[in-house]
Amino acid sequence: MYVDDDIKRAVEQVLDSGRFIKGEQLRLLEQEFADFCNAKNAVGVSSGTSAILLTMMALGIGKGDEIIVPSHTFIASASPAKFLGATPVYVDIDPDTYTVDPNKIEEAITENTKAIIAVHLYGHPADMNSINDIASKYGIPVVEDSCQAHAAKYKGKRTGALGDIAVFSFFPSKNMTVAGDGGIAVTNNEELAEKIAMLRDHGRNNKYTSDLLGLNLRLSEIPAAIGRQQLSHLSDWTDKRRQAAARYNELLRGVVETPFEAQWATHAYHLYVIQTEARDDLAKYLNDNGISTGIHYPVPVHRQPCMEAGKVTLPVTDKVVDRILSLPMHPQLTDEQIKFVAEKIQEWIN
Repeated sequence: MYVDDDIKRAVEQVLDSGRFIKGEQLRLLEQEFADFCNAKNAVGVSSGTSAILLTMMALGIGKGDEIIVPSHTFIASASPAKFLGATPVYVDIDPDTYTVDPNKIEEAITENTKAIIAVHLYGHPADMNSINDIASKYGIPVVEDSCQAHAAKYKGKRTGALGDIAVFSFFPSKNMTVAGDGGIAVTNNEELAEKIAMLRDHGRNNKYTSDLLGLNLRLSEIPAAIGRQQLSHLSDWTDKRRQAAARYNELLRGVVETPFEAQWATHAYHLYVIQTEARDDLAKYLNDNGISTGIHYPVPVHRQPCMEAGKVTLPVTDKVVDRILSLPMHPQLTDEQIKFVAEKIQEWIN
């Protein structure tokens, strides 16, 4: 995580203020993040998972309901709905963007479908116009899972105000963070924003009365203050991630399968994910040469034991999870480091 003197001063100011929850730093982060996404409302919460859970609660999703969601994602895209008694209905992904395939959505819709979760995976936005057209036809809300897509754009518009509501994570590995867990829900819907704000704070709209059955999933003042400072760097960091990705693409094109960027997309490159045969052998070779890699994600959500999905057939998902490998990606990557990674991949190929 990036830490500078401004971030340290922001923390000290909160400590000196004596106000640690429900204060000015949270209010300002919510306002500034909503403005960044060109949305009307933002509600800070304790994590990206909390943002998804509270969104599901605010939408009234519960037992007997279904949500449509890709399986190639982190489990938190689907587990909050199951936690509430609803059933995730998994659909396959587009093989190029790794995001939900709009052509697979309509056939999965039933009278019980209460939400479509559009995951902007790895920082590449989903095809929101196609998804919104289907959702509008059936009167189903669309939730943008933007937990990996801070500052990504779809047709020139930033993620966060492309569906009915969007959720972001500020986990330490994300493109901006709060030095720990944190998240935010973003929406143009005033009623949804008010509900989530109440649900994160025991369902209260005043100190002693709980009108809704809520939880304590607030975002505190210190992480909010850090988040404000991080947000001020986000556009610059995104540019640097994109520059690093372009350099990787230049050096790795024709060597391995490099990430795709649709013509309507501005990829935020939370992760730089390649595909190759013998992925595990390559990962070991790179690790042996001092290069850390990751796999996001080796076990799809529909195969997670706790999700109890039964037999689900997702041929694209099942294929890519055996081939994907995440290379080092962050705004401070140097050209020398990128060249070293590419050279080692070429060595392994040869």
